[in-house]
Amino acid sequence: MHKNFKNIDKVTYGRGSFAQLAETVEPVRKENNHYFVYVVDNYFKGKLLSTKLQNKPEDLIYYIDVDPHEPTTEQIDTLRDEILAKKGLPSGVIGIGGGSIMDIAKALSLMLTNTGSSTLYQGLNLIKKAGVYHLGVPTISGTGAEVSMTAVLTGPEKKLGLKCDWTVFNQVILDAELIASVPTDWWFYTGMDTYIHCIESETGIRNNAFSLAYGEQSLKLCREIYLGDKAGQTPENNDKLMVASLMGGLSLTYSEVGVCHALSYGLSKILGTRHCYANCIIFQHLGDIYLKGHSEFMQMIAKHKIVLPQNLSKDWNEETLTAMAIVSFNLPFMWHHAFGDDWQKRVTLDYIKDLFRRL
Repeated sequence: MHKNFKNIDKVTYGRGSFAQLAETVEPVRKENNHYFVYVVDNYFKGKLLSTKLQNKPEDLIYYIDVDPHEPTTEQIDTLRDEILAKKGLPSGVIGIGGGSIMDIAKALSLMLTNTGSSTLYQGLNLIKKAGVYHLGVPTISGTGAEVSMTAVLTGPEKKLGLKCDWTVFNQVILDAELIASVPTDWWFYTGMDTYIHCIESETGIRNNAFSLAYGEQSLKLCREIYLGDKAGQTPENNDKLMVASLMGGLSLTYSEVGVCHALSYGLSKILGTRHCYANCIIFQHLGDIYLKGHSEFMQMIAKHKIVLPQNLSKDWNEETLTAMAIVSFNLPFMWHHAFGDDWQKRVTLDYIKDLFRRL
């Protein structure tokens, strides 16, 4: 079967474009109960951005702390129930923040129209009804969450996304002025998420001309941003990073991610390690699987003086290793993409535990 995925309906790109938010959503206000729900990274509470939300008095604003925990099914269910009890079905959801906020906004828009716990919908095409209108404004770039068809949630049993055509944002606003305040280390970690997306997308069996076209351009931009003559966290490079993030997200959408992401899910689910940071911790040890990508990654690490932890596995017992390995093993599409049709001959729980022991 050929993939038939939905893309974002509309994209506004450019410095200062966040100022068009109110104008952008005004036609949608006539829908449902004529108000919007804002989910905003708690980092911005009391800061300048919080005075520029362009909200109306009837709107609900939730400042959500996503550090150190990534979004959970319980969090989405609780927020959904509270919103519906307060004001009924909103016109839409506006997410302003990083990848976790993007995932919360996408998941919330779906769960406002679908009954029961979000744990029932963790997987592919399990959502029954389209969600409400949802708009994403990324304030950190690299995760690709602004364009992906997945809203990743950690539940009681698994870390897995709500994944369907309806997950994709109706609108995104890409304003590089909003990522200027990102700390240098997280500017690096999230940018490497984009880089790793593209390396894994292009090196597996599900790659194709469509995914490669997006991935090649995203990698070109990443190399300019992190290895070029003008490498560093500059306004020009932030412009490029926003585009690289979107293209990297599209590359993996039309292909798949691989070993690093499968392991990252295990590390995040069991130990709570943030996704982008987990990817960096893991990718530094995958030189035998991703030869060229690993070499460039290590050059980027050195150039930007990034220090990643070593010897983490010495503190993990067999129970922890097994729990992480089970989470990672239960992502067959990623392993199939990385190693082909006979991946199960290579990928066992013991093999995955040995990969974790490298960390």
